[in-house]
Amino acid sequence: MRSKIIIERIPRLFASLYEKATRTAIGGYYAEVAEEVVTSLRQGRLLDLGTGPGYLPIEIVKRSQSIRVDGIDLSAGLIGMARINAAKAGVAHRLHFESGNAAMLRFNDDSYEMVISTGMLHMLREPVKVLRECRRVLKPGGEAWIYDPARVSSQLDIERWKATLSNFERVMCLLFRLYSMVNPARSYDRKQITAMIIAAGFTEYRIQAEDNEIRIKLKKE
Repeated sequence: MRSKIIIERIPRLFASLYEKATRTAIGGYYAEVAEEVVTSLRQGRLLDLGTGPGYLPIEIVKRSQSIRVDGIDLSAGLIGMARINAAKAGVAHRLHFESGNAAMLRFNDDSYEMVISTGMLHMLREPVKVLRECRRVLKPGGEAWIYDPARVSSQLDIERWKATLSNFERVMCLLFRLYSMVNPARSYDRKQITAMIIAAGFTEYRIQAEDNEIRIKLKKE
């Protein structure tokens, strides 16, 4: 059986494609998730794993003066974009973006009231290790929200996105489609997800399937 190649980061060649695509979901998916976050988390620190170009953290801090967000991503190119986007939005002073590996977080134990991730779980080589790190950096009573596959992909404005692409990006888009055909995204069923959650040490959790998106909410005791 052919082993599957797992690429955890968005390759630099595809970074601008990804940024432009996710930009079209700011007023839809990211705004919706941000509203959910600020309704649940009144104040404190939040860690966004796989933050990409930073649109979710930006939408969160726009809605709450009492939340500070750290965003990490393996792609240095996307982190650079996130910093630029935060500065353009006028919220850079309440956000921190850096390159980092979710399986080896540099942050101290019990640092965050919430950890969130949208669309990253299926890309991970060691999902249990990442979930353990989520638990470690959460404060007692803190929650990790893992959305995967993220519904953001169904809310992209494809026509508006295509209109922004350069000729080089159009070629990269074809290459990305070819890669996706050879290495389709993984998916996990409820049984597999439950096993990962338990292996990571969480005992209080909820798994909900909603509009082709699996929402996992974990609470640290």
